[in-house]
Amino acid sequence: MKRNLNFLLALAFGVFTLAMFSASAAPLPSAWQHNQPFEISTTGLVKINLPVETLDAARPALEDLRLYDDLSNEIPYVIERPMPRPKLVQNAKSSQTSLNADNTVITLETGLSTAIGSVTLESPSTDFIKAVRVESSDDGNNWQTVADGQPIFRQPSGASQFEVSFPARIAKWLRLTVDDRRSQPIPFTGAVVHATEGTPAPTETIPVTISERNENPGETRLVLNLGAANLDVASVRFETTDPLFMRRVSIAVPKILEDYVGEQNIGRGTIYRVAVEGQASSEKLSMPLEALVHSRQLILLVYNGDSPPLKVSSVSVERRPLQLVFLAQKPGVYNLLTGNARCSAPRYDLAAMKLNLKDVAISAIKIPPPVENPDFRAPEVLSGVEIQGAALNVADWRFRKPVKISSGGAQQLELDLDVLSRAQPDFSDLRVLQGSNQVPYIIERTSINRAISPTVQSTNDSRYSGGLSRWTIVFPKSNLPLTRLSCITTSPLFQRNILLYEELLDDRGSAYRRELGSFLWVQTPEQKSREALLPLNGALKGNQIFLETRNDDNPPIKLEKFAGYYLVTRILFKTASDEGLSLYYGNQNVSQPRYDLSLVAGQLLSADRKVASTLDEERLKTTSWRDTQTPGTGGVLFWGILAVVVVVLLIVIARLLPKQQPPLNP
Repeated sequence: MKRNLNFLLALAFGVFTLAMFSASAAPLPSAWQHNQPFEISTTGLVKINLPVETLDAARPALEDLRLYDDLSNEIPYVIERPMPRPKLVQNAKSSQTSLNADNTVITLETGLSTAIGSVTLESPSTDFIKAVRVESSDDGNNWQTVADGQPIFRQPSGASQFEVSFPARIAKWLRLTVDDRRSQPIPFTGAVVHATEGTPAPTETIPVTISERNENPGETRLVLNLGAANLDVASVRFETTDPLFMRRVSIAVPKILEDYVGEQNIGRGTIYRVAVEGQASSEKLSMPLEALVHSRQLILLVYNGDSPPLKVSSVSVERRPLQLVFLAQKPGVYNLLTGNARCSAPRYDLAAMKLNLKDVAISAIKIPPPVENPDFRAPEVLSGVEIQGAALNVADWRFRKPVKISSGGAQQLELDLDVLSRAQPDFSDLRVLQGSNQVPYIIERTSINRAISPTVQSTNDSRYSGGLSRWTIVFPKSNLPLTRLSCITTSPLFQRNILLYEELLDDRGSAYRRELGSFLWVQTPEQKSREALLPLNGALKGNQIFLETRNDDNPPIKLEKFAGYYLVTRILFKTASDEGLSLYYGNQNVSQPRYDLSLVAGQLLSADRKVASTLDEERLKTTSWRDTQTPGTGGVLFWGILAVVVVVLLIVIARLLPKQQPPLNP
């Protein structure tokens, strides 16, 4: 009996051990690629901040986020996005403005019973900078200074600052004194008061790098690598050593449009560091954004105008953390899964909790970076993209360039002058081939400007009334998609109407002018900038343009350092190697390709892309006589056909004329 009891106990222990072993070894769902195991030592409601690595590995709306315990039981959860409360903004209940000898005083009845943190003034003036003192009062008689030397300004470049901030306080009355001692008073048309937002929502500073820096005419373009996608970006802060500046700034993200990738503005503002005379310097280097950024990139445009480029040494970004809240019924290891491109968002019934999740304290648990799920066959980067498309007969393509890459994966290739000159204007004839098969791609149109230096010859023609100055500007290629022309003058004082045009020939050989733009250029000695940026209406037809102006009774102006600008266009694609990889272009009779790659363009935007390059151009198709003609250079073909027709008509007429009879013999 005792032996049987021992046997049953041993059997039960063995079954229990086997069950425990089986449970502990229960596999995770095989459809998820990434796992982040973490341990919890207590039970109850748990709130943890999701690391950026989780957001980067998951889909944009977190549809693929799943939580499992160590027995592979799915755990319901709630995602919280702590956001700042919207500020209460309203017009002041009443306002009174008085103009004094040295200042303008604006007295406001706020109309708010909550704490106020700032006031925004309204004015139609376009060029000023002034200091403001702010005082508060509960009765309109006894005043207390709460801020002094706060700058307000608006500049011709568009940079402006009208919001005056001060320590938050409950105030029935506010008095703003605008210092007019060093400049003329300006009119004020209204004021808006801002209530404070209470307890601010949490933020976290994340490390970012400046991956691209381009100095465009009048602007600096910075591309930030956020290191992860799908981040709630709260603000962007600039670091610069420039002592005094005012700059407009816009923030953009890559945006998938119909058949290409463009740039979409998601924020605008002004950063500054100013010192109003007699006051301490004041600065605002941070721009609020509050936007969900699905790509790894932020594109910053700093508008310099006629000022030197702003010396941006670094940029930092603050994000709003996302919080995962769930009920841990037991201590142990939990698994956070991401990386399923096909699952739908989960629907959990959490009404039974009936708890205020906001009162749950954030746990200090650190979730490790994602690792590969051992039960999942890891896909390659951009697994939804087919490397090769359909085969293509390239007999009708005239040009080819071999493409070189550094390593396999997502690639970006900038189109050079050869391609820009010979391809169709909408790039519908571009094809990337690996051997005889197409490699699907998507076009990316950027805001980066590239400069081209032309050769220039100037002439002054006195045969025209008042004298005429003309500059002949020749670029290295025809058909370039130039958007702007710049030049610098050494003449200190003038006012001229400037005309830009091409000289072309129609099909009949008649000359005509194609106007590219015109504007009035006024230059005075006190202007710091001597440069003019002339917009061009459309791409060039040939490779030569003319800049022309009449001098009237004035001496000719002097221009130098000409440059043409075009916007950079790239193609994005994926490839494993550059063996047999080439870019084809130069087919005027083909339409835009249709690739399924557009369905996964978002993956290309969020992937780390390598920079591909091209080698020397290769001519494929024998160039016809017609192909050698520069567009707009006339109707040689027309005149040739006309000459043949005339010759044929002369022959016909000659045959129809009666033959001369020989004379009769006497």
